Amino acid sequence: MEKVRTLSKALGKDLKRNWILYLMSLPSIALLIIFNYIPMMGQLLAFKKFTVKGGIFGSPWNGIQNFKFLFTTTDAWIITRNTVAYNVVFIALTYVCAIALAIALSELRSKRAAKVFQTIFIMPHFLSIAIVAIIVYAFLGTTNGFVNVVRRFFGAEKNINWYYNVPFWPPLLVFIHLWKGVGYQAVVFLASISGISAEYYEAAMLDGASKMQQIRYITLPHLRSITTILLIMAVGSIFNGDFGLFYTVTQNTGQLYPVTQVIDTYVYNALINLNDFGRSSAAAFYQSIVGFSLVMLSNAVVRKLDPDNSLF
Repeated sequence: MEKVRTLSKALGKDLKRNWILYLMSLPSIALLIIFNYIPMMGQLLAFKKFTVKGGIFGSPWNGIQNFKFLFTTTDAWIITRNTVAYNVVFIALTYVCAIALAIALSELRSKRAAKVFQTIFIMPHFLSIAIVAIIVYAFLGTTNGFVNVVRRFFGAEKNINWYYNVPFWPPLLVFIHLWKGVGYQAVVFLASISGISAEYYEAAMLDGASKMQQIRYITLPHLRSITTILLIMAVGSIFNGDFGLFYTVTQNTGQLYPVTQVIDTYVYNALINLNDFGRSSAAAFYQSIVGFSLVMLSNAVVRKLDPDNSLF
């Protein structure tokens, strides 16, 4: 009880001293509550048999029936496998490529060339996924796609319908994700590299260290903190599929579902095609709980191994 009183007094003093700052933060807090916390009440639908007449609160409860339907079908395994597998590959390749690109850009002696290359590599990040889908279709269209046009030019008699070619899409989706995301991540790492004191490199050169040794013993250790934080956040999103990538770029082709259906697209398709709010909410609830658990677990592991680099 005494601790509560002490905290209340400290909070009261802080409010009096910084009331202007609290007042300025009210719009942001209001938006956070409206768009992030109030919608959480919709998670009740995961445990209800939703009816339009009853709404969220008036619909009858059905326990865990929505979850039973999800996990007794092959859908749960497929969407979980695809979501996790793609994200593991995305995370691993994105960070390796981004760090390598950031180091390469930091080694450019011409500042003008460095800025030009930074702009070129970061531009795909700002492209709408709808534009990316159009670009992909321009290459892979069955009749007038660039790839089939080139194939016909070299004598191929039959066009390939790439949107029904299942084995082709996993590596293509990985490539598109890297093309869009590596440049932005590289800029984040490049900012960290620019903050490393030049004295470390000067001392290393005086000791006869090669460029690779400087990267291994100076650059990479200094990137450990930002890399750890970004990895923890990425692990927390490992159950979140890139909806635009898996839905828009693939044109939601049913033939590709075995390799393109992720939790996000499954929820959307269940909502639109089946009009089943309960099952789609159960899938989203499952996604949220696992994602939260992974954040806590990964942060706990980092806090145990390297307390200085954990999030909390």
